[in-house]
Amino acid sequence: MFISKKHLSRRTVLRGLGTSVGLPLLDAMVPAATALAQTAATIQPRLGFVYFPHGAVMERWVPAATGTGFQVSEILAPAAAHKNKMTIVSGLRNKPAESNDPHGIVVGTWLRCVAPNDPSGRGVTADQVAAQQIGQGTTFPSIEVGTPSGGPCAPGFSCSFGSSIAFPTPDVGLPIENNPRKLFFQLFGQGDDAAERAAIVDETGSILDSIMSDANTLQRKLGAEDIARVDNYLESVREVERRVQMMKSQDLSGVEIPAAPVGIPSNFEEHLTILFDLIALAYQINLTNVATFLMEKEVSMRTYANLGVTEAFHPLSHHGDDPAKKERLTRVQAFHTQVFTKFLDKLDNMQEGNGTVLDNSIILFGSNMSNSDKHNQDPLPSAIFGLGGGNIRGGQHLAYAQDTPHANLLLTLLNRAGVQAESFGDATGELTEV
Repeated sequence: MFISKKHLSRRTVLRGLGTSVGLPLLDAMVPAATALAQTAATIQPRLGFVYFPHGAVMERWVPAATGTGFQVSEILAPAAAHKNKMTIVSGLRNKPAESNDPHGIVVGTWLRCVAPNDPSGRGVTADQVAAQQIGQGTTFPSIEVGTPSGGPCAPGFSCSFGSSIAFPTPDVGLPIENNPRKLFFQLFGQGDDAAERAAIVDETGSILDSIMSDANTLQRKLGAEDIARVDNYLESVREVERRVQMMKSQDLSGVEIPAAPVGIPSNFEEHLTILFDLIALAYQINLTNVATFLMEKEVSMRTYANLGVTEAFHPLSHHGDDPAKKERLTRVQAFHTQVFTKFLDKLDNMQEGNGTVLDNSIILFGSNMSNSDKHNQDPLPSAIFGLGGGNIRGGQHLAYAQDTPHANLLLTLLNRAGVQAESFGDATGELTEV
């Protein structure tokens, strides 16, 4: 039983001139003497799908031991602090993603588990199945985010299969938003279009400044813990806003950047981090329950000078079992985990109900490629983070038999998130151990 003297609507927002900002779950949103299960504290698990390209060096991804006594592998080591909320799933194969084109359909078939030319008419991705059921009560049924613009095209197939993760229909992929400034306005601004939202923010100078009067009035109605919670949340919004505004004010007059949208950082780590931060805020205030994130495109020619890796990512992924190349590739892959872990940290520091936002999330971190030198889809690297509001056990490494469909994992995650799905792709059943 939860006791509170005040009651606010879960949909309470702070309003200002031309804008509004949602709030995280507060104690005051739970009616006095009401069971948690009957209130807004019954939280819909968030679903996230975070994709990294070019697979993984599998012997440095898969732990040696199964069960709860496993040691976190080298590539996942940056996330070791979240081991009790980590589920590594090994041995899965995505057979419908296998084709003669090594990269052109890999991204687009990760969450559908149906070949692009499948005559059955199936092919809606797992995230969009979830968006149809658990996303309709939020402002954005789903958000699609990533750093790249475009991707490889496979002959005979739509280029969407190389650049889109999310498919609401079998043949149409949703575009990915890679501009943090534009995403920020979409999530937190108001107006009929992006230009109007931008004009409102430019006129008021700051979204938060415009709603501070309403925020101060609200604070007088809250208890000490809720006041601190709102302060921390608004400070998080302020920090994201500060970084977005800094990017806007950068002087690029002396630098020629052809067709580069203003607002995209030149620093790759900063680009990843700010997009992850925006997803975290969208989760926290219930703007969306479903998100996909494409960390980088397949056939990436990005270099990682910050890691001492000067070769482009894609050529390096063709390691030919050369130990030195595999070591450098592992360094790149562990770096991706490191940046992703900051997102996990942020979710785990957001208190919500009796736990954290990470406790109430199901985040699949993985790729639709296994050994990048062979371009295969068997076995895929897959790790789940979060406990799904108590529906995911966590803290274990599960190894399945050869040819177990990757679709079995997606079906399991959908059902753990409260999505009613009897079948999905080429699934043969749920993974009950998850």
